[in-house]
Amino acid sequence: MNLLAEKLSKYDAPQKAKAAGVYPYFRVIESDQDTEVTINGKKVLMFGSNAYLGLTNHPKVKEAAIAATKKYGTGMAGSRYLNGTLDIHIELEKKLAAFVGKEDAMIYSTGFQVNLGVVSCLTGREDYILWDELDHASIIEGHRLSFSQRLKFKHNDMDSLEKQLQKCAPDKVKLIVVDGVFSMEGDIANIPEIVRLARKYDANIMVDEAHGIGILGRQGRGTCDHFGLLPEVDLIMGTFSKSLASIGGFIASSESIINYVRHHSRPYIFSASNTPAATAAASAALDIMISEPERIKHLWDLTHYALNGFREMGCEIGHTATPIIPLFIRDNDKTFAITTELFRQGIFVNPVVAPAVAPTDTLIRFSLMATHSFEQLDYALEKIEKTMRKAGVLNLAEVLC
Repeated sequence: MNLLAEKLSKYDAPQKAKAAGVYPYFRVIESDQDTEVTINGKKVLMFGSNAYLGLTNHPKVKEAAIAATKKYGTGMAGSRYLNGTLDIHIELEKKLAAFVGKEDAMIYSTGFQVNLGVVSCLTGREDYILWDELDHASIIEGHRLSFSQRLKFKHNDMDSLEKQLQKCAPDKVKLIVVDGVFSMEGDIANIPEIVRLARKYDANIMVDEAHGIGILGRQGRGTCDHFGLLPEVDLIMGTFSKSLASIGGFIASSESIINYVRHHSRPYIFSASNTPAATAAASAALDIMISEPERIKHLWDLTHYALNGFREMGCEIGHTATPIIPLFIRDNDKTFAITTELFRQGIFVNPVVAPAVAPTDTLIRFSLMATHSFEQLDYALEKIEKTMRKAGVLNLAEVLC
C-alpha cells in the first residue's frame, strides 16, 4: 500500500456509521425533487431541501430548460471568456442586475464558484477581508485564496465586527462579507448595523443572498431589500440552486467592480460556462418568483406555523427567523440516531454534526418549501416530537431555554 492510500485508509468514520445503521448521507432519490420523494422504493416527506419556492417541478421551468437544450445543445464546451457566452447568459445577467438594483451582473456555473471567485480576487495584500465566523464554506475558501489580511468576527456580533474594523488601516480597502441568511442556523444578518459600521469605517459590503433570495424582501429580493438597504450594499451574491430551481450563481454590483471580476476571477475564467438548460431554468424561475407572490406568502405561513410548533414542543431552535429551522440536538450520536429514526417514519431531514459544527452544536436542519401542505407539516411535527421526546432531547432543550 502506498503512503497516500495508507494515510487515507485510516479514515473510517463513514464505515462505522454504516455498521451502526445510522449513516445518513448520499441517500439515493429515485423521483423528482418535491415535497415527497422516493428512496429505495419508499415514499418520504422531504424536509431537507433548499428549493424554498418549490419550483423544480414547475412546468414553465421544465419547458424553458427543454427549449434551451433543443436550441443550444446540452453543454457549452468552453468558458464564458472564450466560446461559452450565449445570448441567454447576457439576458439573465441583465435581468438579475435589474432585480437587485445593480448596474451589472455576471453568472457562474455554481454558487460555490461565485464566492470562491469573487472573494479571492477583489482585494490586495494590504487590504482586509472581514468575515462572520458562521459564513458559508465557499466564502471561507474564497478568502483563504486571497492575499489580503483576514479578520474573523463573532457571529452576528457587531461589537466584535467594530473591534476588527478598528484594527484596519484607514486608507486600505476593507471588505465585510456575510451571509444574508445563515444556511444552518436560519438567522438573519444584522444588515442595518453592518451598513452603519461600513459607513463609519469606510468599508465595503458583500452579502451572500443564497438563502435570502426567494424568501425575504420585495418579490424575494433578499435580506438587504428586506431592510430597505440594497443600495447601501456593494455586492449581492445569489445562487440558482435554491429558490431558482436550477444550478449556478451570480454576483451583482457596479459596472467597474463587475468589469474587474469578469477579467480576474479564475474560477470564472477557467470553468466551462453554465449550461443552456440551467440558465433558461433559472431565468424562468425568476419570472415565476416575481409574478407569483402567493408562493412566498404561503412559505411564510408555513414557517410561522412550524416555528410555533417547535417552540411549543420545547425544541431548541436558536435565533432562526426563516424557513430554515435548526433543531439543536447537541450530541453527535443522538443527531445521527434521530435522523435515522425519522427517516424510518417517513421524514427526510439533514443532520449537521462535528466537524462541520462543534460537538455541542450538532443539529438537525429542517427546511420548508412553498409547496408543502399544512397536513404534511403536521405529520412531521408529530413524528419529530415523539422521536425527540423519546431520545430525551426536548427535556434538555427546555432547560437550555
